[in-house]
This record gives sequence, structure tokens and C-alpha cells, in this order.
Amino acid sequence: MLELLQTHGRLSGAEMSRRLEVDGRTLRRYIVMLEQIGIPILSERGRHGGYALMPGFKLPPMMFTDDEALALALGLLAARSLGLAEAAPAVASAQAKLERIMPAGLKQRVGAIDETVRLDLARATAPEDNAALVTLSSAAQARRRVQLRYQPPGAAESERGFDPYGLAFYDGCWYAVGYCHLRQDMRTFRLDRIVTASALPQRFKRPDSFDALAHLRTSLASIPRTHATKVLLNTDLRTAQRFLKDAIGLFEQTADGVLLHNQADDLSWLARQLAGLPFGFHILTPDALRGELDTIAQRLSQIARVR
Repeated sequence: MLELLQTHGRLSGAEMSRRLEVDGRTLRRYIVMLEQIGIPILSERGRHGGYALMPGFKLPPMMFTDDEALALALGLLAARSLGLAEAAPAVASAQAKLERIMPAGLKQRVGAIDETVRLDLARATAPEDNAALVTLSSAAQARRRVQLRYQPPGAAESERGFDPYGLAFYDGCWYAVGYCHLRQDMRTFRLDRIVTASALPQRFKRPDSFDALAHLRTSLASIPRTHATKVLLNTDLRTAQRFLKDAIGLFEQTADGVLLHNQADDLSWLARQLAGLPFGFHILTPDALRGELDTIAQRLSQIARVR
């Protein structure tokens, strides 16, 4: 509403209701809310009446510190790569609105970030819209159950009650993590496969200090695959997690080192990940993984002998 009044000067109540897609009662409530935060709005009744900001009134410039401006600019830049529907036009619109109320110096600094900085973030195929993200995040905050219609690849569409504990963006995709009442267990759902999500009146209690991203990483690393592997890493837990992504498997600190539990479909891929480590390791199972490492070693040895 404030954006409309600043842009058009004066608008009738009917026109503002149409543009904002609200009824007259909601429109009047918005007017009161703006007045309560100190924005003077003039209203005139009659055929040619309407609403307008008091002549001469302007919002003060929006002031940020350099660090705040940097965080804002990088946040808008990153939003384009986070798999959100219509992210680019939404970011452009948000940035344009901010620039209209920013001082010239701050506007220049934010614009410099947008023009010269590029972020290498995983890109996902965006869902058709952001409805599922908005519904699930609101339901997670309110501890309210939702009704999900879900379409997994190569399977029939299903419907279930779901308690969303949290959401996470990982490896180019958005996920909802929580308790599935159809399966009576914890489940993870990709948002781009959710057909519809609607809030229900039932409420739930979320486990204390629940970390959706940590649970997601553990779940993905534990999915059964063709080969179950165990590798003892000759290092500490922090170093192991630094050089190997969490999704590669589950890490267990032991007296002899860090035990990596991995599920793999492609042992040659796992062998390549291990071959690049700067510390030693010992393969416990399977023997086929030793063979893949031996193949890599022979290939590198041949390359090293070529002059």
C-alpha cells in the first residue's frame, strides 16, 4: 500500500483494493496500521475522493552500516540461486524498492556487489511456485500439521498428514523434514515434488533443538545402496568432515581414527574421493573398493612414467 501511495500520489479505495487484491475492510485496516507507525495518510470521501500521503511527506533514507549493506547485497544475489520460483524478478523488484529509499552512497555500494560479484551455488529446477515453501515454513513455525499430496518419480501420487519440523536447502534442492503420519516415521520430501500442501488445525510438538539440515544429511547418507562400505580414516573428526562432504556417509570417532560408514552405487567414484585425501586410511569392507583404488594407482603410475 505504501509503495502504491508513493508511486501514484492519490488512488481511490476501489482501485487500491483491486491492486492489493483485498476487500474494503482489510484496506481500511492497512490504513490504520500505517497511521499507527507515524505515516500521515489523507483520505477524502466522495466520488473523486481517495487516499494520499500528506504533501511533503517522505520516508527518511534507509540507513545501513557497510557490513549490513554487504549482507543485504549478498543475500539478494544468493536468492537467485536458491531454487525459488520466479527468483530473478522477485530479487530485481526487491532491490529496486530498496534503492528508492537508500542514500546515494549506499545504493552505489549495493549496486557494485550485484554487478561484480558472482556466487557458485548449486542450482535446482525451481518448482512451479513458492506456495509449498511458504505453507510449510509457516506450518513449521506454528507447529501445525499439513496435508500433503506428493508425487515421487516413477510412482503413484500419494496423500498424507505431515508434521513439518523444518526445511533445508541442500545440494540444489529444497526439502521438508518431519513426521509422516502415513508411514508413522520421520520422512523427507522434496518441495519440487509436492503437488499441494494445506494447513490443518491439528498441532504437534517438535523435538527440542531439531536441526533440519543435519537430519537431512544423515538421512541421505544412510539410504541403502548397492555397496555398504567401511573405511577407517587416520585423522580426527573435524579434519575428516573438512575434506569429505557430510553426504558421503556417517562419521564415527573411534580410538583408532574416524570410521566412515558409506552407502555407494559406484565404488570407482568413492575410490576417487578417497584417493584425494591428504591423510591415510584403511579399507575394512568391501574388497572391491581396494581393487578400484589399485586401478587408480596403476593409471597414475603409468601417467607418471610418461616423459
